[in-house]
Amino acid sequence: MEMTGPFDLVVVPRVQALPAIRRDLLGLDRLELRQALIDVGIPEKQAKMRVTQIWQWIYHRGVTDFQLMLNIAKDVRLTLSEHFIIGRPEVVTAQISEDGTRKWLLRTVDGNDYEMVFIPDADRGTLCVSSQIGCTLACRFCYTGTMKLVRNLTPDEIVGQIMLARDALGEWPSATEGRLLTNIVMMGMGEPLYNFDNVKKALHILMDEEGIQMSRRRITLSTSGVVPLMTKAGYEIGVNLAVSLHAVRKDIRDEIVPLNKKYGIEELLQACADYPTANNARRITFEYVMLKNKNDSDADAHELVRLIKKYKIPGKVNLIPFNPWPGSAYECSDWGRIETFSDIIFQSGISAPIRTPRGRDIMAACGQLKSASEKISVAEIARRQAAKEAVQL
Repeated sequence: MEMTGPFDLVVVPRVQALPAIRRDLLGLDRLELRQALIDVGIPEKQAKMRVTQIWQWIYHRGVTDFQLMLNIAKDVRLTLSEHFIIGRPEVVTAQISEDGTRKWLLRTVDGNDYEMVFIPDADRGTLCVSSQIGCTLACRFCYTGTMKLVRNLTPDEIVGQIMLARDALGEWPSATEGRLLTNIVMMGMGEPLYNFDNVKKALHILMDEEGIQMSRRRITLSTSGVVPLMTKAGYEIGVNLAVSLHAVRKDIRDEIVPLNKKYGIEELLQACADYPTANNARRITFEYVMLKNKNDSDADAHELVRLIKKYKIPGKVNLIPFNPWPGSAYECSDWGRIETFSDIIFQSGISAPIRTPRGRDIMAACGQLKSASEKISVAEIARRQAAKEAVQL
């Protein structure tokens, strides 16, 4: 085709094809990992063996560099490096409290922040893990409840919290004797049962005997009372159960735990009585935040005892002094009042220890977790991800 009129020849540099984004293997179950290996050309006959090898390197050894997987052939390691990564959450800030509690502010690839907390004690070390960014439940004593739900955390983002904590504590390989991180509680940001499938998948990875090897007896899932999913969690996950009860009167629980309007106290306690793994060796924990002149009377303590005994629940009560946060409408009960409340429950034959507040100075205590994340559009997520990838190239 003939072109007429003046024109300048403009040489446009050839745009090179961008490399494909490498897939993160963290959070894949064994079947997904096997298929991922087959998809990049690893023969099916080798795939099962490779899954076992890679699984142990990732979850038992904590390795993030394929070149360190020395029992895997060099050509296979090269293929793995070209197509995959073994990720960790991005750490925005890491704080250590005066009492040794650690809090990490973590960031997802789409730019959302969430928190996890490690609480060391003389005989154990507990990692408080988040399941969501934000929360839908709006419990009025909880700082996270002032956030809107941004989204559920994915299995790799949940598992990644444990992996990162193990990195920070120097606890690889996984079976190291005398390790600091001994317990996991799904009590961070969010309601775990409203992210059931991702939480289930993540916890099964953590309990795998060829990996991190966490005993289900050392994992506790906390719920505010999502009754229809509690029995399902007992059968399909099988970890310890903690229930955020916090009040024994309908009007008070409706106020501080709005989910009570949907699933009431009686319905919740029946679900506790029916929880499959509950027994005297694995008691259900009732979490009870102590709010001054709200839920801390002698009558409240006696009613709590009556309800637990009525439903014949093998349970214990964990009394939590309220941890203040900016703008809260509540105050912590006086210490003498908390002790009296505890004594009444103990005298009935039910354990009711008072939880020592930990990490208050860095806003890491129970009910104090909150990030600045907000819900954003799919288009904005895509824009942020593209910008991040462009910087990395």
